[in-house]
This record gives sequence, structure tokens and C-alpha cells, in this order.
Amino acid sequence: MVWVPLRPSSSERRAPLCAAAPRCATMSMEWLLDWSWSLDGLRDFIASGIQSFRDCDASALAAVACLLVLFMWYCYHVGREQPRAYATVNALMQSAEANGVQNGFVFCHSPECARCTHHDGLNQKLYHNLQEYAKRYSWSGMGRIHKGIREQGRYLNSRPSIQKPEVFFLPDLPTMPYFSRDAQKHDVELLERNFQTILCEFETLYKAFSNCSLPQGWKMNSTASGEWFTFYLVNQGMCVPRNCRRCPRTYRLLGSLRTCIGNNVFGNACISVLSPGTVIAEHYGPTNIRIRCHLGLKTPSNCELVVGGEPQCWAEGRCLLFDDSFLHTAFHEGPPEEGPRVIFMVDLWHPNVAAAERQALDFIFAPGR
Repeated sequence: MVWVPLRPSSSERRAPLCAAAPRCATMSMEWLLDWSWSLDGLRDFIASGIQSFRDCDASALAAVACLLVLFMWYCYHVGREQPRAYATVNALMQSAEANGVQNGFVFCHSPECARCTHHDGLNQKLYHNLQEYAKRYSWSGMGRIHKGIREQGRYLNSRPSIQKPEVFFLPDLPTMPYFSRDAQKHDVELLERNFQTILCEFETLYKAFSNCSLPQGWKMNSTASGEWFTFYLVNQGMCVPRNCRRCPRTYRLLGSLRTCIGNNVFGNACISVLSPGTVIAEHYGPTNIRIRCHLGLKTPSNCELVVGGEPQCWAEGRCLLFDDSFLHTAFHEGPPEEGPRVIFMVDLWHPNVAAAERQALDFIFAPGR
């Protein structure tokens, strides 16, 4: 209920101020108890406060003082509890640059990083992050995440050897080594339409390779045999500013993808190069909440990706989607004259992870949290 003061009669106007003050004070208390906290109520109260100021100075000053105190409290509350604004790719680039990212590659050395931490306290850390998220937002839609964190040890230890994510397993997601192109149709088609753009930027980068040194921004990965190089635009949820500036059109393309993971430690985007004779040892990815997308840029013969025991071949200009929490490997056994196998890799959300869950996972696994 909102109190709107009636215009006083002529006899009431002639009443002494000492009689008007108790009446106004009583009405102000009634209004404070019954105010609906709506914008209409605020507007009506301001109007009534002005009228009260004309009628009785003491009660009007008290009402205005209460209003100011309430307004200041409201501003403080909103400022303290407003949702965390997840950084855009540009903001992440500026943040990474300000933190002194060197050589175009970000690697986490923090013992507090959930992506890189493997110890008994990880589940407690994740549960603390989930509680903090729910306090700011809501527990609604957090059932699977809560279940996953609560029983994470059991899930990771009891999974069959074919699928064993190393960091986080979200239960009740459909399980399969490969996904159809329709799983993330928009992003797959967008990447394939921009195949030539990405290929041209890779070829410009690759000209810097020589036999004696590793070019700026490239990282050499350990392999069972051969050579495996990666050029990261986004590494564990952090943009690599120097590399993004060298691939500006590919970098802008990432911002157009609807399901690209860009705000948590499970998100990556890079160019991956396998030289002839290279075999990547079998390994598991960190989580099942994502699907990894490979866009073929250069695909010589005798190159294969094997996920969960199922082999697939890359094709130039086509995307291949798979769940890297399954045991997987890749190899290039083509002839040297055919050159390296090159793909553009980007991590996309698993299609069955709901929007509310994505927001919560971005919060729980934010870089550096």
C-alpha cells in the first residue's frame, strides 16, 4: 500500500504546527511500513514529501532524511551484489598484456588454478566457488554441477578407461567420442565459410619457421615422435595479445562464434601443426563440458585422429567435432613432401550444457580463480 496525502482543509491549515507534526510523523511511519518498494511508490513518496514539507517542516525533514539513507543503502547494496561482468575477448587481451604475457604463450604456474591443480582440496575449492556463485545469483539449475562437485572423486575414479576427464566431470551429459556437425551448426558453418581467411593467416605465420629456431608465439609440445607446434590465440581462457594481433581476422572470428568457450580455463583456440612422422601419445582432456572443434587447413594423406578407439580423418575446409575427455591420439604418417598437417582448433560448449550451467561454470573455473 502506498500512502498519498490528502490536501488539507482550510481549518487544518490554520491548526498549530505542534498539532500537525505528530500527524505527519504518524503517516510517515505508516508509509515506511507499507511501501511497496516500487518506482511508483518512490515517485509518490517524493511528491508527498514535498507536500509534507509545505505542511509541516519537522516531519518533512525526517522523511527526506529517511529517503536519503534508504537510497544510499540501496546504491551500496546494488554496487556490492551486481553480477560479475564476464570479460570480452578484447578485455582479456588488455588484461593479459597488462600482466606481462611474454612470447605469445600463456602457461599457468599458479597452485591455486583449478585447471592445473590436482590435490585433495580441489573439490572443496570448487564447492566454495559454486556457493559463492549461488549466493550472487541462484541455486536454480545448479543440480548437475552440485552433484558433479559433490561426487567428483567417485566420478573420476570410476569412469571407464575410455573416458577419464582429468579435472572435472559433469554427470548426465550424453557420451560419445564424435559429434555430428549439427551439434553446433552455426559455429561449424561460420568456421568453414572463413576457411580461406584462417588459412591465409596461418601461411603468413608459417613463413617465419626455420630449422634453427622456434618463431615468436609458437610453442613446441612433447610428443612420442616427431614435432608438434601450437600457436595459441586463447590459452586456458586467456587471450594471447601478441598472437591475436598477428591473426586479426581469425581473432575477430572468435567473437562471432556463439558457443566458443572464452571465459574459463577449459577454453582454447589455436593453430596446431604436426610435421610428418609425428605421433601424439594417447591422453585425456580435462573435462567433458566441451567439444573440441578441428577445422582442417592442410590435411596430407595418412593423417588420423583416433578418439575412443574410433579413427577419423581430417578434411580441408571441414570441421571435425569430438569429445577430448575420451582417450585420444593423433598422428601424421604421410610423406615429408606433402608437408605438415595443420588444423585450427577451438573449444565449444557441449550442446547439452544449459545456459545457466555455462554461466556458473565460467564463474567457478574463471582464469586465476
